[in-house]
Amino acid sequence: MIQFDEKTYFYLLAIIPVIVVLFVFLQIWKKRTQKKFAESTLLKRLTPEKSNFKSVLKLLFFLLGITFLTLALVNPKIGTKLETVKREGVDIVFAVDVSKSMLAEDIAPNRLEKAKRLVSEIINQLASDRIGIIAYAGQAFPQLPITTDYGAAKMFLQNMNTDMLTSQGTAINEALDLATTYYDDEEQTNRVLFIISDGEDHSEGTTSKAVDEAVEAGIRIYTIGVGKSKGAPIPIKKNGIVESLKKDSRGEVVITKLNETVLQEIANDGDGEYIDGTNTAKAVDRIKDILLEMDKTEFEAKQFSEYKDQFQWFLGGAILFLFLDIFVLDRKTKWLQKLNLFNENHKEAA
Repeated sequence: MIQFDEKTYFYLLAIIPVIVVLFVFLQIWKKRTQKKFAESTLLKRLTPEKSNFKSVLKLLFFLLGITFLTLALVNPKIGTKLETVKREGVDIVFAVDVSKSMLAEDIAPNRLEKAKRLVSEIINQLASDRIGIIAYAGQAFPQLPITTDYGAAKMFLQNMNTDMLTSQGTAINEALDLATTYYDDEEQTNRVLFIISDGEDHSEGTTSKAVDEAVEAGIRIYTIGVGKSKGAPIPIKKNGIVESLKKDSRGEVVITKLNETVLQEIANDGDGEYIDGTNTAKAVDRIKDILLEMDKTEFEAKQFSEYKDQFQWFLGGAILFLFLDIFVLDRKTKWLQKLNLFNENHKEAA
């Protein structure tokens, strides 16, 4: 496995296309200037040792030197040993509502972005717990299986949007059913599910049954409400600009409201607690306290250790190519000239 110490240095590679463009323009300028001075046949006689190929070769050496120097600054590290470590924690699954109602902007910037921020802040507070992510609307989709890779979790979390599921509506029962399949460790006694939603539920009474089945599987269900009870319209945007508001079949603007009652019932039946997500800091602190009160179960996790720096190889390559760029001259090399690899003698005879 490879890690990079200083990824920001990758931006130095943007110099390469700039150098190539400047080189091309310089060659064009040289040819135009030379044509003004003398004809090409005369120039070849005046400068018989000049090689057109060498200038390209020098450029190649220089660009390779810059590339290897950049990689040396980034300092790639390779994990040379995969070992199993013992960790203690809780298995946590986040079920995030990605239905269209989560686009309502009664809570800044909108409900979905607020939900993603809440989950991200909760992850920041975790130490050795395993986490998974589910996206749901009219159906549920496994976004990320149970893992200890918090970086990957945040990446998948940020990619969530209301267009990722074609089936719209809000079926919380689908998220509950999928969540029961996430906890594959039979020895894990603490299984926690956080449902982050505005509480809209179109599952027509099947949610209660799904909650009971989840509780039987040993899952404690906590709900986090995002939005406001007074509600807000659902904006329809294009390129970040509001074009219209979502309307129902009668042509009236749809007002979506936070349904705390539904979320409270799910939390109560799920042996958990309802948490108001309006204030991110308070919500995260409460969740942190809840998780600290739980007993931790020991489990095994595989991870790379003994990462070794590899910058020296790239630094050596950079020095080599930059030295070659300095010492390779524009003149033709005698032994290469005898080999006539580029058919230069034939061209001159012609």
